[in-house]
Amino acid sequence: MKLTLNGLRSPEWEEKGIHLPGFSVEETAEKTRKNPEWVHLGIGNIFRIFIGGICDRLIEEGESDRGIICVETFDFEVVDRIYRPHDNLALAVTLYGDGTTDKRVVGSLCEAVAARKNDAAARARLREIFTDPGLRMVSFTITEKGYALRNAAGEVFGFVREDMENGPAAVNSAVALVVSLLLDRFHAGQLPLSLVSMDNVSHNGEKLRNAVLEIAAVWMERGFCTADFLDYLRDESRIAFPFTMIDKITPRPSESVRDMLTSLGVEGMDIVITEKKTYIAPFVNAEAPQYLVIEDLFPNGRPAFEKAGVYMCDRATVNAAERMKVTVCLNPLHTALAPYGCVLGYTRFSDVMRDEEMQLLVHRVADEGMKVVHDPGILSPQAFIDECINVRFPNPYIPDTPQRIAVDTSQMVGIRFGETIREYVKRTGTAAELTGIPLAIAGWFRYLLGVDDSGKPFELSPDPMNGELQAALAGISVGRPETYTGQLKPFLENTVLFGSNLYESGIGEKVEAYFREEIAGPGAVRAAVRRILG
Repeated sequence: MKLTLNGLRSPEWEEKGIHLPGFSVEETAEKTRKNPEWVHLGIGNIFRIFIGGICDRLIEEGESDRGIICVETFDFEVVDRIYRPHDNLALAVTLYGDGTTDKRVVGSLCEAVAARKNDAAARARLREIFTDPGLRMVSFTITEKGYALRNAAGEVFGFVREDMENGPAAVNSAVALVVSLLLDRFHAGQLPLSLVSMDNVSHNGEKLRNAVLEIAAVWMERGFCTADFLDYLRDESRIAFPFTMIDKITPRPSESVRDMLTSLGVEGMDIVITEKKTYIAPFVNAEAPQYLVIEDLFPNGRPAFEKAGVYMCDRATVNAAERMKVTVCLNPLHTALAPYGCVLGYTRFSDVMRDEEMQLLVHRVADEGMKVVHDPGILSPQAFIDECINVRFPNPYIPDTPQRIAVDTSQMVGIRFGETIREYVKRTGTAAELTGIPLAIAGWFRYLLGVDDSGKPFELSPDPMNGELQAALAGISVGRPETYTGQLKPFLENTVLFGSNLYESGIGEKVEAYFREEIAGPGAVRAAVRRILG
């Protein structure tokens, strides 16, 4: 069985339990190419199984007759090595906790464009798409870095500076490409459009809007566009930037899933690692639970998302749902467990969840957050957090790792823990009653020493602050608690890092005490967690 349009004609797919699209892929692709309604930038794993799956469902249920035009702006090998050889088809594999799977071919990904800077044909095709009056929306999963115009020091990235200086005719970045295409849409009659970030980023619509407006403002100053174009972009009755909340754990493609598909007779399921270190395959593996909440702001109309399980609501509700997930019900639990998982020697996140001490930690952090959580109304915080702890995180068939989750922790602790800390201070004047969150913070600093609980060194996950943090902690030695002489203080006082001064919040000294206990020697981490939470 080959994952191609011709290959789908084989009856073996359904015989082997792999569901095929309930519509004509060829007819849908033809309608989509002629009259596009939906473009997506950033066409990796979560897009194919989640967003593509939503579109498939809408087509199968008769709510739509068109698919998605897929645009890649960063890693063009994804188009060349995954999309084109398989006629833009994807094989979605959902992994359940009991070991069963759901396997289905996604057929709504109707065209793939590699938006290379020097590919005149590709850029011309994008201009054709963006000037079509029927285009309703452009969605994005380009990661938080895709919206960033500056580095940590506030300096404009070199490639962004080139985009600003060269103007719309020769752009490199995803955001500048979109601005140039919006300029084409403006000249085509100031046509309306919705730009929908579906990245797991707080206030993602605002981040996208700010980046678009900043590039457009520089272009106006340099004479590449007029003030009328900026007015067009600022007018949400014409160009809208809805806020969204998205959640679905979609790890890298698993070798075990590849082997399972191969054993069924599916050919060409090799996992690809591109030069830009994208891990991708013709299949995508992911958990079953998924959530997408979208602000209903679509000046040119939209698909019937609500018919496919998407929550459509106002901005305040999106923000409440996002805050619930990011500051209480999921992300803080990940950030509490991942550094400890690394220190305790685990390489599978599901195994971390089966650890007795980690069970104590995750429940304590969850309980502390639930006391101050804001209920968004459309989702139950208690049901959400119960699903994470009891269903999602322990799933042994999701090939996720604490090492992956620990990436860029310094960029996240201020939101994932800081919001709850500030809420306690706001309500009672102090966060001193907290135990789990200070212990999680102490565990992160213990992790940064790069020595596990048995005394063996390990490699830290990538983080932009690793160098600074490790330099500051360099004099601390596991097994010699006397080597701790207050090295954490500058970080615990850092309001940028944690969102507040943790000493003023009432937990700075507690973090220090827990950290000191965890560096007492081999086995001290596990012993400290057991003593503090047991």
